[in-house]
This record gives sequence, C-alpha cells and structure tokens, in this order.
Amino acid sequence: MPRAICLGETMAMLTPGGNGSLETTNTLHLGVGGAESNVALGLAAMGLETAWISRVGDDGFGRRILRELERHHVRTDGVQLDPDRRTGLYVKVPGDAGEGSAMLYYRSGSAASAMDPALLEAPAVAALLADADLIHLSGITAALSDSCQDLLLALLSRPRERQLISFDVNWRPALWEGRDSSALLRLADLADIVLMGNDEALLAFGTQDEQELRALLPDPAVLVLKNEAISAIALGRDGERWEVPALRVEVVEPVGAGDSFAAGYLSGVVSGLEQPLSLRRGHVAAACTLTVHGDRGPLPADEDLDRILRCPDSEWAAASVTQGRFLVAQS
Repeated sequence: MPRAICLGETMAMLTPGGNGSLETTNTLHLGVGGAESNVALGLAAMGLETAWISRVGDDGFGRRILRELERHHVRTDGVQLDPDRRTGLYVKVPGDAGEGSAMLYYRSGSAASAMDPALLEAPAVAALLADADLIHLSGITAALSDSCQDLLLALLSRPRERQLISFDVNWRPALWEGRDSSALLRLADLADIVLMGNDEALLAFGTQDEQELRALLPDPAVLVLKNEAISAIALGRDGERWEVPALRVEVVEPVGAGDSFAAGYLSGVVSGLEQPLSLRRGHVAAACTLTVHGDRGPLPADEDLDRILRCPDSEWAAASVTQGRFLVAQS
C-alpha cells in the first residue's frame, strides 16, 4: 500500500504554444496541474509509494489527469469520476524569465469542489487512508467549498497514532474572496506538520514573526516557514529551531517550487531523516523546479542526491544550481 496520500483538486491546464500570449497563439498545449497532485508526483519521484485522492469529471480532461498521474507511478484508485460535474480547468500564461505566470481559473462547480466527508467512507479511499504513513492536504481544498472544508475537518479530527498529516497553507486570495478564511487557522492547527511561505503567513495570519506564528498554531509538531530564496526554517513544538539556507539558483520560473519543496521535505520526514536533512531535500527539489518551465524539474541521480544532502555545511552554503546541474564546491 502507498505510504503517502495526497488529497486535493487537480485541473486540466492549457498553456499557449511557444510561451506566447493568448491573443496571438494558434496552439494551446494540454497538461495537468494541482498543488496536491504536484506533491504526489514529487513524493513518487523521491521513491515513496504514493496515491492521490480526489474527484474529476467523467470527461476527457479527467481521464487525462488519471493517465498522467498513473504514468508517473501515482496510484489513482481513490479518485472518483463524477458523471455530472466537469473537471476543473486553468490557463497558464508564462511570464518573463524569473517571473511568475499569470493564471486564469475555471474551477467553479468542478467535480472536486463537490468532495465532502462521505468521500472518506468510500471503500477504496478508506483502505488507502488506513495504511498511509503520511496524508498531505492544503488550504486550497478548504477554499473550494463548504463541503470540501467539512471533508478536511473530518479527516483532521479523526484519531491517529503513528500517522502524520501535513497541511500546506497554500494561500490563494482569489479562492477565499467572499468566504471566511478563519477556518484556515483551525484546520492548520489540527495537522502534525504545517508548511507556509513567509509571504503567505503575513497574508493568511497577519504576521511573519516566528513566535507569533507558533502561538497561533500551538498544536502541530513542526511548523515549516519558507523564506523564498533565503532559507527554510522548521520550528518544533517545544522550542526547537532548525534553519537551512536555500541553494543559489538561476530561476527560470517559480511556479511549482513550493509544491516541490513540500514533496522533498515530506519525503525526508517519512523516511525518518532529521529536520536539517529533510529541509535540504526540500531545497533540492525546489531548486530543480525553479530551473525549468513547468511544475516539476528532474531530480539528481540517487547517488548525487545523497552526496548533495550529506555534504558539509560549508559546501552546502556554496552550492548552486544552473540549468539543472548542481555545482557543489569540494572542500
């Protein structure tokens, strides 16, 4: 059975051909995209057996998403096909080098927005959740609908012993427009691991101060704060603090780097690595994504990854990533 489960919406993605504009392009490339499935794909690439749980429309877009995840060894037997609601769609218009892409979303009334607590009782879903070491969720799901919010609350409120639940805040102001976002804090505090960027912390919770954030979120075992190109910090419940500097990267596009970081970091946690090594895994995965157009970049070979992760702090601090190649100075 899969050790890691990711639950959330994935959409069909359209991108103008030749990185052009919607006004001038004659071609739209079809792909798939979604925060939780991005994490699932990243966990699978890191060697963990992984499954994705969701709902998609019983349409070509939905079947395309299933085929794409299965092609990358992510199990989809916990995904339900909705005969009445469509698969969500978004258009990604690439920005200039080093800048984010513009996103146009068409997800209102999607199949995934109809997820509710009953999903947890579906036999295939219940079996997957029962045996997983990690369940990964995000604030995006909470913003989709009241029923999706109820689903997350039900899942986070269930008793658990060895199982970990991670929650990426993934603040999306457009999704929360007209909705009460205070639920985000309650849901995050029910998780074991909470991930967020410093910019998200300020927008979602009104502060970037580490002590204030830990006071707002006292119950998670670990709070991970991503400070963009500077560092990532893990704050333990009992006052522990670990900080690992980010790798120097020639950024091609930032989209997807946060999901890649989450996958790298969580793969380390599930594998039993200490916090500093887990944070390094997150940085490596994010760096690989930052150097490509797309939501995920290819990882180094296993032996190279192990060497990078376990190099001395001085070598790590001098390491950089250029055009997908890791350059680690030898001491």
